[in-house]
Amino acid sequence: MANRFVVIMAGGRGERFWPQSRLAMPKHLLPIVGDRALLVQTIERLLPMIPAERVIIITNRQQAPAIRALCPAIPDANIVAEPVGRDTAAAVGLALALVRRRDPQATFAMLPADHVIHDTVTFRADLDRAFAAAEREPLLVTLGIHPTEPATGFGYIHRGAARAGESVFDVLRFVEKPTEVVAQGYLATGEYLWNAGMFFWRVPVVAEAFARHVPDLWADLGRLDAALDTGQSLDSVLDAIYPTMRKISVDYALIEKASNVAVIPARFDWDDVGAWPAVARHFPADAAGNVVRGLAAVEQSEGNLVVSAADHLVAVLGVKDLIVVHTADVTLVCPKAKAQEIKALLKRCESPGLKRFL
Repeated sequence: MANRFVVIMAGGRGERFWPQSRLAMPKHLLPIVGDRALLVQTIERLLPMIPAERVIIITNRQQAPAIRALCPAIPDANIVAEPVGRDTAAAVGLALALVRRRDPQATFAMLPADHVIHDTVTFRADLDRAFAAAEREPLLVTLGIHPTEPATGFGYIHRGAARAGESVFDVLRFVEKPTEVVAQGYLATGEYLWNAGMFFWRVPVVAEAFARHVPDLWADLGRLDAALDTGQSLDSVLDAIYPTMRKISVDYALIEKASNVAVIPARFDWDDVGAWPAVARHFPADAAGNVVRGLAAVEQSEGNLVVSAADHLVAVLGVKDLIVVHTADVTLVCPKAKAQEIKALLKRCESPGLKRFL
């Protein structure tokens, strides 16, 4: 059987978790849920089934030093830093080029760095099912998450007929983030899954998809591969080629165009912990629904999330449904209902006097 690889995408900025999450130390490098960084937890889930030498992390140059420090089990050459962000299609293309040079027939997974999954046994079993499906047929395989609410922050996968094999289904279509009314309709049918951005494919299959659907990116990957054949360093090749690559997501570039996409409904628990309110789901609340992490005093208040830096007391009185996050240099106070708009707040911090807080 061909080798199996896992490529972890770990270049995000985690803006919705500001002020804890910063450009050089974003969400996936922090213990947002649990006592270890989310990326470290992701790697720990993988290492029993995929050896460290076949785990590749794609990040950026700002975050690479912290990742090397946090992930000593991963070989240094496997931590690859993009010179500029070009969205997920370029990252998948880079992963394809790197894996293909090690094994032209390999199967590899693309996984996010920052998901919260507690049931590691079932997670590994589902990964094995997805790898097996991609090895059995020329498919682009994704894991879909059973929706638990009419969420408007996720894309959805419309599941079609079952294929041969264990719980593998054709994909009828991918749909973008819906309105709540539309999402309620999706839940009612029982035919829709959340798109968690987990993909599995064999090198020749995803290479053919690039050549067919995004020939410009395929040509860029050919230039990258040819340059590496001359003995140039990976960093110098990326500096020359990567900034010119088209910026497009892998969903738009490949997944939504291809006719050979299949989905496996995941059986493990999953949370992408996309904004501060999601953190409260993973910690106990007091009788009034307040969740506290760190040193805090809460009085006559309900439904709040309070996060404090070490040795700093955050005191709240008579407030409801707030997020209060204190770090060494920034304090954030906002209603839970505005949590998705923190990215807009950060635009205010791009002025010269405030950039150091990003």
